[in-house]
Amino acid sequence: MITAINGPLADYAAQHLRLDIEGGVATLTLNRPERKNPLTFDSYAEMAAILRAAVHDDAVKAFVVTGEGGNFCSGGDVHEIIGPLLDRDTKGLMRFTAMTGELVKAMRACPQPIIAAIDGIAAGAGAIIAMASDIRIGTARAKTAFLFNRVGLAGCDMGACAILPRIIGQGRASELLYLGRSLGGDEALAWGFFNALHAPDALQEAAAKLAREIAEGPNFAHAMTKRMLQMEWAMSLDQAIEAEAVAQALCMTTQDFRRAYDAFVAKQRPQFKGD
Repeated sequence: MITAINGPLADYAAQHLRLDIEGGVATLTLNRPERKNPLTFDSYAEMAAILRAAVHDDAVKAFVVTGEGGNFCSGGDVHEIIGPLLDRDTKGLMRFTAMTGELVKAMRACPQPIIAAIDGIAAGAGAIIAMASDIRIGTARAKTAFLFNRVGLAGCDMGACAILPRIIGQGRASELLYLGRSLGGDEALAWGFFNALHAPDALQEAAAKLAREIAEGPNFAHAMTKRMLQMEWAMSLDQAIEAEAVAQALCMTTQDFRRAYDAFVAKQRPQFKGD
């Protein structure tokens, strides 16, 4: 099982999902379409390792996470994960749930914004991956389901009770987590879970375009924005204002801040380099 990746991601050959890097955008594709792209122990670990490695890879400016074959991710593989879990003792089960939580931690800790492109089924851990992304775009036919209660488990999985209410509100999150029902694409857009809807055949290009736009921006500043969005959940307003003052002052020390000023004076578009 992969636990760490050394060196730039451009040199890494993914084994349990597809990793493509172009123009500063890294695309992670869950590629088991015959099973609606379920996760395995190995793909959980590899995705987390890729995102952990991205912390040190300045060449990657943004991520897209998607699935192959008209579906996003059907969650943990029933035969390769769910079945074997029935034979584990409490310690073994705790190791598994800690490992799945590490994926969400890695998603939130990596400085690059993550865009989830969601078509078809996004269920269980697949819904969690979508939730833990920074931006979600989908299709009208997408079905997002936090269906843990359907298999006799609590909805409090991989940070769902912390993150989901902040996206769609406490009442709506409670409904999804108690009922395990599917959230359709149009409803997901109306609830604010999706940022936008696209036709299925236009979804991947829309995600790539959005990721390229982010990648062309001030990357140090983007990383700071992501960090503050995370940290300020646990801050008072006064603490948040103080923290943002420090964060913004640090951004003002970057060359990107000077480049923006020089471009404004020259009536040109700034060319950011992330330093």
